[in-house]
Formats: sequence, structure tokens, C-alpha cells
Amino acid sequence: MNINNAILIVCNRVPFPLKDGGSMAMFAMIKGWHKAGRPVHLLAMNTTKHHIDQAELPELFKQIASFEMVQMDTQIKVFPTLSNFIFSKKPQHAQRFYARHFEQKIIEKIKEIQPKIIQLESIYLQEYAPAIRQHSEALLMQRLHNVEAEIWYRLAQESVGLLKKRYLKNLAKRIEQYEKMVWQDADALIAISDNDAQTISRSGCTTAMCSIPFGIDMDAKPPVESLSHKAYHLGAMDWQPNIEAMEWMRDAIAPSIHQKIPDFEFHFAGRKMPDWFTTERKPYFYCSGEIEDASTFIQDKGILIVPLRSGSGIRIKTLEAMAEGKLVISTRVGIQGIEAQDKTHFLLADAPQDFAYAIEWVLAHKEEALQIVHNAQKLIKDHYNQKMLQTRLIHFAEGLA
Repeated sequence: MNINNAILIVCNRVPFPLKDGGSMAMFAMIKGWHKAGRPVHLLAMNTTKHHIDQAELPELFKQIASFEMVQMDTQIKVFPTLSNFIFSKKPQHAQRFYARHFEQKIIEKIKEIQPKIIQLESIYLQEYAPAIRQHSEALLMQRLHNVEAEIWYRLAQESVGLLKKRYLKNLAKRIEQYEKMVWQDADALIAISDNDAQTISRSGCTTAMCSIPFGIDMDAKPPVESLSHKAYHLGAMDWQPNIEAMEWMRDAIAPSIHQKIPDFEFHFAGRKMPDWFTTERKPYFYCSGEIEDASTFIQDKGILIVPLRSGSGIRIKTLEAMAEGKLVISTRVGIQGIEAQDKTHFLLADAPQDFAYAIEWVLAHKEEALQIVHNAQKLIKDHYNQKMLQTRLIHFAEGLA
């Protein structure tokens, strides 16, 4: 093993199980570097929120050069949150993900493997940059899963409580300032979409940057010949934009569709499901809570509904749905970052009645709807090919390192 060609990937949680976009994106990156023949060393926080037993992990974690996880308490606590709001200019997230013992572990790993590249999988891991630079001359790359401030500004806009709105606006502003510092401080940036890359460039950031979206292996995906009219959504429910989206779906979108199409069925699932969703009893709105196998869940369903109104980055489950031959009906925010065109690769809907009209159109135009599905599969194959994207990243990173 050429130790000087090693890459150290640092994650703010263990990227497993693969039930949310963040874990899937990190896992795919680790797998991509490994398949490219690079010695991959993974150091991950095993947090209270996403705690995992090492025995549950798949073979990839044994196949890479090394893997260690460090116990971290990242729970939100009332007093530190209030103290941060009053006395600090940094977002509380940055303070929650910093711990001296984790910093020491990074230093130990650097001394052990002398990495050529160090890749951070969260902007809040930039808190460790001073220690990293003190002990290493490696290329410090920041992987950006989204433009974080966009999420919080949109959440603040949608919030109805005055106190909550004020807090969220304050938090969004801090995150925006912190993000800009992180973008400028890193040696290189990996944006998850062209849209995010453009936002970062418009901020005045001059750091070397490459856009690498989530890659999908399309070799084993057969063309779809028919389309089920059951609709679904998958999303981790410990992420506020997903909760907001499903509340909107329950209260406005699903009833609007049901009124026009009485036999309409909407199914949704995700980990950390709140009780108020699992107790819902409507003949057209079905909550399955946390599921073991996403592929089994979506097998008999043909339409993915993405009713997101806040968020940033790219929706990995939307890319996967397109690859699997599902028809996507999404808001502008939900499709953000994906190079898809309305009525060519997906159907756009930004109001409850838009979703109802879209479902009606699909039922009345089955052949045209199926063509949209085929167009979307081709889009994924041409622009989100896993091997092609990993090759692009390697050329970018090694050109700088």
C-alpha cells in the first residue's frame, strides 16, 4: 500500500444505515475512492443521535484501509444553546461537533498514515482545520452536502411563531457567515450540485471547486414498461424540512388529490418518525414509520412525490427514484440541484392543486408519462454516472494535491 497516496475521510457521523441522503452520499464517496484503488482511512463520530454498533456495518468498512469511530455526545442542550445564542457569533452546530478528544484522534491518525488528502464531510468539521494544518500538509478538501444557510433561511420564512422565526433567522445568518469562512478557508471544495457551486461562486469565494453530485450505477437498471399509480415519499424525519414537507402533504396536498381522485394512495416512510404521523388514520394517507428495506417499500409504487419547501443541496432519493423508473412530481426546491426539465424529466408542482393536476394528467396520459420516466433514466445514466463522477473528482483532487 502506498501510504503517501492515502486519503483520510472525516465524518460527523457513521455513514450507515443507508436510510437518508447524508449517509448515502458519504457512503458512496468512501466506496468511490476505494473502488478507484486509493487507501481510504475513515474516521467518524459515533454520535448520540445516530449511534450505531460496529457489528451492524457492511463489508466496505472492513475492506478500506482503516476505520475508526469515536463516541461523541452531540445532543442539543438548553443551557449551551441559550449561551451560544447570547454570547457567540458562531452557529451552535459548530460548537456541538467540536471535542478535544476527537481532535486528538485526528492528529493521531494524521501522524500514523500521513495522508495526501484529508476530506471533511461537514462544514462544522472545519473546527478541526487549525489542528489539521498544524500537523499535516495534506490537501484539505471540504465536501459540501448543501448550502446550509439556505435551509435555515427557508425554515425561518415558513415558521409561524415570532420567537421561533427570530431565532431561526439569527441562526441562518450565523450559518451563512460561518459557511463563507469555511468555503474560503478550505484548500478545495466539492459541491454536490452545479446550483450550489454557482451560489458559492456568487458569494465571492475563490477556493478551487468541483461539482460532484451523487453518482448512481445504472448498469443493472432495466427500462420501465409500465407505471404504478401509487405514490410515495421516503425521508429521514429527524430533518426539519422533511417534517415540514410531510405536514404539508398530510394537511393540504393529499386531501386535494383525494378530492379529485378518490382511490389515490400516498405512502411514506422514514427513520425517527414522529408519533403524530404513525397514528394518522386516513384512507389515502399511509405512514409506515421506519422500514428495513427501501427497495421492497417502493417496488409496487410508481410515483415519487417531493413536497419540499425548504432545503438545499440535492435530493439523492429523487435521483435514485429516477434511476429506478419512478415518475417524480416535485416542488422547485425538491428538484433543486438536479439538471432536470419540467415535463421532460419530471412534473413540477408548487401548490396543492398542482400536485392534484399532475396526478390527473398522469392517469390520462399514460404513454407520455412513461416517456418522462424513460427520459429521466437517460438523464441519470448520462449525467449522474458513478464511475464518471469519481474519475472527475480524482483528477480534480490529485491535480491540486
